[in-house]
Amino acid sequence: MFSAKRILIAAASLGLAACAMTALPDRLDLRTTRATADGQFQVSIHPLVQVVPVNRIHAWEIEIKTPAGTPITGATIGFDGGMPQHMHGYPTQPRITAELGNGRYRLDGVKFSMTGWWEMKLQIRAGERSDQITFNTIVTEPAKG
Repeated sequence: MFSAKRILIAAASLGLAACAMTALPDRLDLRTTRATADGQFQVSIHPLVQVVPVNRIHAWEIEIKTPAGTPITGATIGFDGGMPQHMHGYPTQPRITAELGNGRYRLDGVKFSMTGWWEMKLQIRAGERSDQITFNTIVTEPAKG
């Protein structure tokens, strides 16, 4: 006979395995440079570390230009996002901490609490223009060795 406790443990294990094996959406856009949703800006994003860490706070750089390639200065940038498959946000509150010049901005306080698919959502306002963009990134454990 199976006890209720054993059945609950088995069910929980299957649930965790299903979460770990959730497939990524078809055609997930992993480009790090592209136009915003309404085409107001051309945006690039990249981490300021060689290997994106899990459970460590790090920084990213965002570059914003007009569609013609002119750097955007004085922009206000909001940040949101998280893990859509797990339905949770970031464990920290990433925010823009510096304008680096030539349309570049520093995003500090990024922390990925686990491996998998993360969204990085930017809301950009510069003068009379405003638009948004979502970048997708896949965080993996670095190879040991």
